[in-house]
Amino acid sequence: MAKLGFLGLGLMGYPMARNLRRAGHDVAVWSHTAEKARKLAGEDGATACATPKQVGAAADCLFLCVGDSAMSEQVLTGPGGVIEGVKRGTVVADCSTIGPSTSRRIGQAFAAKGVDYLDAPCTGSTPGAQGGTLTFMVGGPPAVFERVKENFLPMGKKLLYCGSAGMGLHAKLSQNLVLACMMQGFIEGMVLATKAGVAPELMFEVLDNSAAKAGLISFKAPYVFRRDFTTNFSLRWMHKDITLMLESARELNVPLPATSLVHELFQASMSKGHADEDFASAITLLEEWAGVVVSGRKNT
Repeated sequence: MAKLGFLGLGLMGYPMARNLRRAGHDVAVWSHTAEKARKLAGEDGATACATPKQVGAAADCLFLCVGDSAMSEQVLTGPGGVIEGVKRGTVVADCSTIGPSTSRRIGQAFAAKGVDYLDAPCTGSTPGAQGGTLTFMVGGPPAVFERVKENFLPMGKKLLYCGSAGMGLHAKLSQNLVLACMMQGFIEGMVLATKAGVAPELMFEVLDNSAAKAGLISFKAPYVFRRDFTTNFSLRWMHKDITLMLESARELNVPLPATSLVHELFQASMSKGHADEDFASAITLLEEWAGVVVSGRKNT
């Protein structure tokens, strides 16, 4: 039984922390919304903490899953943060998707206190977090990763070591770049086909039985057809990740022309009120422009 901590109990973090607790570990938890921590304590026996500092003091290895770079810095190294309570030799694994440069800065702050830090973003969205099937992309010292990798297993079975500090985040952002651009391609293809008169279910069958077959399309298409944009991964957070992609690309002198356009299109969809819906809701912008709705009977 390990003494673990978890900070951030949103759509991803709550089931991740719950899976750690149900695996038999002691888990100290904190959330900006204190009621979530109390709920996890009441239902699954976690220890609710009032501050990130308290989680730092309670855990030998702690995880974090929050929305953006500023939140990670605030919770980890800000006033009342983990860094004020953490013990020498503790491992901090940040599962948030944040900027690689920000992550390295956080890691340096912890290193000064004798604390090891891993960037460990994950993919699999809410269903993966609930089912404990997430994939983690990990950056940091390999010996530190080997020391704590067993602690990841209740949350996900696929652990990919990507290299030195920040490399897990570079891998995650590159993966989300492909997903974002793939989603825009799906949106444009489906709207075009529907406008031409091809039934959405038939167009999906074509895609699913061709070189265009993709896990993202197979998962998202049924939701689009039944107009269910309940959030698995919100448009707001995908747009945030694209912003991070573009920032990293500028630092590395890599042009990302298609990604830049998707960034603007997703911003336009957010401006229409879809920010907190699933990022598949971005289809509604092009539907409005084209005067057509992609809907169908495919519900599975």
